[in-house]
Amino acid sequence: MKGQSNPDITMCVEQPDRLISVQPVSKRFCGAKTSRRARANAGFAIPSLRLDRVVALTSLVFLLTSGAALAEPAGATADADKAAPSTGIVASPADAHSESTTGKAADSTGQTTAPNPAIPAAPAANDKPDESRSEPSAATPPAAAAPASTPDRPAAESKVPAEIPASPPTPTANSDQLVAAPSVDADTAIAGQLRDLTNGKFDHIIGDAKQRTAIDAFYSGRNYAPLWITDGKANARAKAAIAYLGQVAADGLDPADYPAPNFDSLSDPIALAEAEISLTTSVVTYAHHALIGRVHWSRVSGDISYDQSPPDPAEVLTTLADAKNASEALDAYEPHAAGYLALKAKLAEIRAGQRSADKAQIPNGPPLKLGMQDARVPLLRTRLDVADDGSTTYDKVLADAVKKFQQIHRLKSTGALDAATLEALNGHQPDRQTDIIVVNMERWRWMPHDLGKTYVIVNIPDYMLRVIREGRQVWMTKIVVGKPSTSTPLMSAQMKSITVNPTWNIPQSIASAEYLPLLQQDPTILQRMGLNVSYNPDGSIHLSQPPGEQNALGQIRFNFPNKFLVYQHDSNQKYLFGKDQRDDSHGCMRVQDPLKYAEVLLSIVRPGEGYTEDRIHRMFGNYEIDIQFPTTIPVHLTYQTAFVDDGGKLEFRDDIYGRDRALLAVLKGPDAKIADVPLQHKESTVRRAPAIMSDNAVGVWAGRGYGAGTSFFSRLFGGGLSPPVPRRPVPQHRAFNQ
Repeated sequence: MKGQSNPDITMCVEQPDRLISVQPVSKRFCGAKTSRRARANAGFAIPSLRLDRVVALTSLVFLLTSGAALAEPAGATADADKAAPSTGIVASPADAHSESTTGKAADSTGQTTAPNPAIPAAPAANDKPDESRSEPSAATPPAAAAPASTPDRPAAESKVPAEIPASPPTPTANSDQLVAAPSVDADTAIAGQLRDLTNGKFDHIIGDAKQRTAIDAFYSGRNYAPLWITDGKANARAKAAIAYLGQVAADGLDPADYPAPNFDSLSDPIALAEAEISLTTSVVTYAHHALIGRVHWSRVSGDISYDQSPPDPAEVLTTLADAKNASEALDAYEPHAAGYLALKAKLAEIRAGQRSADKAQIPNGPPLKLGMQDARVPLLRTRLDVADDGSTTYDKVLADAVKKFQQIHRLKSTGALDAATLEALNGHQPDRQTDIIVVNMERWRWMPHDLGKTYVIVNIPDYMLRVIREGRQVWMTKIVVGKPSTSTPLMSAQMKSITVNPTWNIPQSIASAEYLPLLQQDPTILQRMGLNVSYNPDGSIHLSQPPGEQNALGQIRFNFPNKFLVYQHDSNQKYLFGKDQRDDSHGCMRVQDPLKYAEVLLSIVRPGEGYTEDRIHRMFGNYEIDIQFPTTIPVHLTYQTAFVDDGGKLEFRDDIYGRDRALLAVLKGPDAKIADVPLQHKESTVRRAPAIMSDNAVGVWAGRGYGAGTSFFSRLFGGGLSPPVPRRPVPQHRAFNQ
């Protein structure tokens, strides 16, 4: 350092572990040997030295040694996330400017830490050290601490504390992040467990390799962050999903099929990861059941077919992750058709006991016949919705209602209240009603959940067809459906056209089984029955019935191509529509008023083109006429043994094909847990052949003439094998009915 104003005195700071030497200067550097005169004068110079300057320099030395201690790797290198430790030195009032200029240091995350320890204040302006005195070299390594104070050493040279107490972190705007750190670590540990999805760690919960792959795809896309857990606890999404799964009995499902874990009792990352996958599996399973059914339709009958596919598990989970309301997201998988929602409401009523008074038991007693008096008559009138006139007479109106009930339930239609009829009337008790509603709700899940803005819906057990447009019924008619042995299938298809004056092409299987034996007995019998006989290129016989009034299909056919080869058409047996129980066809549906049906449909798909009943009737003749639909109309063939009518009344119909019985057997059987897995049915053309037979076992149906193609389907829906002899119109013949 440069010398002070007194040229005779030179102050020298030697090594940090040595004392400060104050010596007279005799043209020698500090620490060199001085002259005798200088040594003699040393005693005179020291008393005249200003003590405040010594204190200032001592403070400087202390500062350097303290800096050296803090610069050590063990103590000077501070963690980026921790505040710098305090030295324990308190600044004097003169140090206020020094602290304000130092400010607060920012750590690596941008957060401010505790201020740096206070440093001794610099000397005042009038006490400023002489700048001519030399400073220690930066290359000189500072000592870790100053030596302890002794009587020969100034008290200002105190030793730096061996341990520097750390100041507590100063709260900041982001201090909540510091508090949440342990929870984040818990979620990270759970994510680490979830990474073992691909290794099959959770297969005992998921149980299906294909589903596991889809679930893993979802979690890997979010770096295995849990979906249902936040900060090591069940989040709001999980609580909403668990609450929803607990009340799915309202939709006819069993909450036990969708178990929910108890997150509150868990803290271990492994257990929490298993709970995460358990809830994920339950949610995915529920979405599957709600969208396409708890029981796969193939387990009930081979005469059922729908194209609905199960939801992809990854898509289900993504939907839940993005949803603002988990309950609403899950509810969206259930059907929302008016018929389904009406049944759901009735199911809730029955379970709440709100309808118990409406279905009071009819007491046992003697059989009732027309004209008899009985106290049970008023109750019987209420049960059969017959107006009550206050009389106890078993009159004709009541007897007719009993007879209708007997016909619907396949009882002997006598009109008398016998023991079998009474048992049937009392049979629909709450438990049975619940079962019937549940199986009907299940069948709604098999169907497309979007029925279409305009569609045709057939209820097979009700023997009715309805046309719905924009949610409103615009037309309805009676139909004849298949016999139990040749049942009308359950399915959905698209109606594409109407054929006027259809030809019926008899399938080879039916021709071989039923008509060729007759031909062998009498070579002319088929011609007398009004059938055309020709030969296919392979030499086999081809049979057909030409268009006409006596064609087995009538004069109009409604075409919606399907695997079962069934369709809707006119009938030349109109008397069948007068029956209450109309299951007399070979699988196709006969329409009571086909002309009006055609007018209604064409007014929808070809509006303004003038297709009235009269115009369509004038098209009747000996040649097929196809009217194509610019847009298709969905046709839904359903089996509703329970439904709510337009007046809000719950109606039941007879289980004519045993579909209720079969479905209940699966739901309550030993295979219920795997009932959502489809079964493969062997295709049988022999089984389907009667379904496409003519209603009076005479005639044929196909498209215009004989085009290319050899498939069974193409022969029935527009085209067939080319016969060796050109076809030409033939006069109409009256069909021969056996």
